Amino acid sequence: MERVLNLITSLDRGGAETMIMNYYRHMDRSKVQFDFLVNREQIGAYEDEIQSLGGRIYRMGPMYPGQFGKYKRDFRAFLHEHPEFRIIHSHLEERSYFPLRIAKEEGIPVRIAHAHNAYRGFNAKTVFRDYFRLRLPSYPTHKFACSKEAALWLYGQDAVDHNKVTIIHNAIDAARYSFSETVRESMRQQLNLKDAFVLGNIGRLVEQKNQAFLIDIFAAVKKRLTNSKLLILGEGDLKQSLQKHAAEKGLADDVIFTGSVPNVPDYLQAMDAFLLPSLFEGLPVSLIEAQTSGLPSFASDTITRSADVSGQVDFLPLQKGADFWATRILDHPTESRHVPNDMLKRHHYDITHEAAQLQHFYLHRRCING
Repeated sequence: MERVLNLITSLDRGGAETMIMNYYRHMDRSKVQFDFLVNREQIGAYEDEIQSLGGRIYRMGPMYPGQFGKYKRDFRAFLHEHPEFRIIHSHLEERSYFPLRIAKEEGIPVRIAHAHNAYRGFNAKTVFRDYFRLRLPSYPTHKFACSKEAALWLYGQDAVDHNKVTIIHNAIDAARYSFSETVRESMRQQLNLKDAFVLGNIGRLVEQKNQAFLIDIFAAVKKRLTNSKLLILGEGDLKQSLQKHAAEKGLADDVIFTGSVPNVPDYLQAMDAFLLPSLFEGLPVSLIEAQTSGLPSFASDTITRSADVSGQVDFLPLQKGADFWATRILDHPTESRHVPNDMLKRHHYDITHEAAQLQHFYLHRRCING
């Protein structure tokens, strides 16, 4: 059996973690087993499931600027204690520089960097990110990304142009998301939505996801369609400020913060439209999930068009404002929630096929076919 060490910040229900778990569940675990090294002490939502699948979870301190030296010493010691790991798969974006550099020095033969996000714009962390990002390319043996845009940001134009990056699609299990009227009615009754027009969003409550603007869009929708509700699935540091923002707009009873939930497909059934006004994304798993559920989907035009597997996503500019978004949402025609059975497979988002490809790579180190 090949044990793959996945490096990731936490094991909550974020996009990268969800993608990893989708692949993990569909591996032949008698041949490939996933273990995890995380940088947070708090227990993540996926940890019980990982342990039930035979995975091991290790913890190490965070990679804060004042602790880089300690992290490097601790990670080197960890590799000495665990010679069983021949494959390290890092999901730490530009911070993969640190562990993959050490892994190279320690002779780990397969060192994978995986890009999950596209360009994030300029902020106070940009200088640090660019420092690590520009030094990363020498250390991975393989470069993975969820999309071309994510690859361009982390690895640069030359790596993309010379086919040095492998796209690992954020694949899902289509059967879990197929539309069900029975589930829809049950969830709407459980959430007391009755006959409301329900907008939805999935994601961490962080600046990247732009959920304050999401609430502004909902406010504009509700002015025209008073029987509307907004479901926001996820946890994060901005929860209190977002709740305050909703309350200030008089929407405290209409914006439902569900927290992190294990049954995302059921919540998607309850929605009537899916919104993703993110400032940046690599390739959002939630947008693939929403389309597979047959939801009309509206996303910011900063998101890669390769996420449009249905051909029905409406990509809208953020600068047009909330009223513009509300108009596009309300003017969208009502369509069937049932999608073609082969939609995901045609676009390489069917998890059964994609997991088999990744497993083949882990076992044989051969290129993954598109």
